[in-house]
Amino acid sequence: MLFAASAFGQAVTDPFDRPRTYDALHYVVKVRFDRSKRSIDAESSIKLRPLADGLRTLVFDSVGIRYRSVTLAGSGAPLAFKTGASDVTVTLDREYLSSETITINFAYSATPEKGIYFVNELVEDGKQVRSDQIWTQGEPDEARHWFPSFDFPSDKATTEQYITAESDETVIGNGELIDKAQEPDGRVTWHYRMPLPHSVYLSSFVVGKYSKVAGRHKNIPLGYYVYPGMEEFAGRVFPETADMMRTFEDLTKVDFPYNKYDQTIVGAFKFGGMENITATTLADTEVMFANFGFGREIVTDLISHELAHSWFGDLVTCANWAELWLNEGFATFMEAAYLEKKLGRTPYLRKIQQDAGSFLADDAVTRRRHGLYNRRAKEVDKLFDNASVTYNKGGVVLHMLREEIGDEAFWSGVKIYLDRHKFDSVRSSDLRKAMEEASGADLGWFFDQWVYGVGHPVLSVQPVYSVSKRQMKFTVTQMQTAARATPATYRLPLQVQIAAGGKTVNERLLITKRTEVFTIPMAVKPRAITADPDKKLPIVEVRIKPVLAGR
Repeated sequence: MLFAASAFGQAVTDPFDRPRTYDALHYVVKVRFDRSKRSIDAESSIKLRPLADGLRTLVFDSVGIRYRSVTLAGSGAPLAFKTGASDVTVTLDREYLSSETITINFAYSATPEKGIYFVNELVEDGKQVRSDQIWTQGEPDEARHWFPSFDFPSDKATTEQYITAESDETVIGNGELIDKAQEPDGRVTWHYRMPLPHSVYLSSFVVGKYSKVAGRHKNIPLGYYVYPGMEEFAGRVFPETADMMRTFEDLTKVDFPYNKYDQTIVGAFKFGGMENITATTLADTEVMFANFGFGREIVTDLISHELAHSWFGDLVTCANWAELWLNEGFATFMEAAYLEKKLGRTPYLRKIQQDAGSFLADDAVTRRRHGLYNRRAKEVDKLFDNASVTYNKGGVVLHMLREEIGDEAFWSGVKIYLDRHKFDSVRSSDLRKAMEEASGADLGWFFDQWVYGVGHPVLSVQPVYSVSKRQMKFTVTQMQTAARATPATYRLPLQVQIAAGGKTVNERLLITKRTEVFTIPMAVKPRAITADPDKKLPIVEVRIKPVLAGR
């Protein structure tokens, strides 16, 4: 594929996009469980529209699903289908026009290796800590293990779920609870409907014995689902949710976009949390840190991170996995933004520096380097292996963008970005356009080096003071090793703080060359030099050498 004109820019034809022949409009999934076999018996349907005339063949992502039948809705006519290792191909009864809609019904069973997880109860000292659980995990591509779909973030559809569970269990799903129906065998089927379009990796359910603690933000009901007996604990974990929601609305100027927000703790979860739409799933091991003073900040960051995804990831979603930083980098940045609103600038900068430190430490040792725009994204199973780039560097780069264009322009750009692309897919170029529109600045250089480039700049600064000329000379050399996607030269508006003669002055050095010399008038020799005192460029590694005497 051909890449864009700039050395590090995004592809003109993005190799990480996935071709589509149809637009999925609505999914319905009905699931019953055989816990002893850790299997499901299910029915599902997909309503879709062809993207061009003459569509006769449909391919859906599908792994390990055993189909009993595939039929055309309405007529009930059986359709020919063929299963492969990662898909099911359905042949329609005729060619369809782009103006028509088609609904395909599936009946099947599966013993999912991914997607749906059966977790055994946990008993300690003869007391049940948690019940048996069944929960889903969709990101990045696990939905295909329990229902046929277009399992890629670029396609969005509305969904419905009918989940049948034991009568003493709770089911938490996406969107509005429409109905609970008693089945002849004593079980209960919970019917949820999510009326706003979303990527299928955000579809989810949790089944288990839960106690619900209720909250509210404006007209938005908040549900905190914890294990029975842990109701008081919920008060230590979730009380800031409404304040976080209010803060994110104030910052983005975009209201929380959905009709509810649930948070459910589960056992044996492999991530800290997952932003399933309207129904975040949280690892019980992570939220338990709220029992300890040192761990409360960890839990605050987790809760705010997953909530922030309601705007960044759920409302606007990365167009492909190479653009995942637009989800995760923003959610990480919003952790810091919440701390700033709540506690002030110092905790905000501390969080930004912690994220920068995590990235710099990993970047020094990892062999799997990539930029925020991740050219390794086709290795989907390794998508989260080098998470410090996608999460920590992503958040820090957004901080640096904010510092570059200013507060007002940055948050105006965020609103433009969210409003323009709501319920749609986004790319880094979309963020750039919004920020350029808000600031009036050309940000091509910024995105080239920080989004599409790999690694970070390393500066060696040699200060030399001349007594006779009463001036300081700074020789700045960029030391990072240039590679195919690592710039040999970054553009860096670096601030230097100089303490000399009882005064402290700040000088701005606009670095644009591999080696550059800056001269600053100064009456006396400096006693201290500090780079980037306001932490505007926290992932720029600066090594300042001792001041030399010159002529």
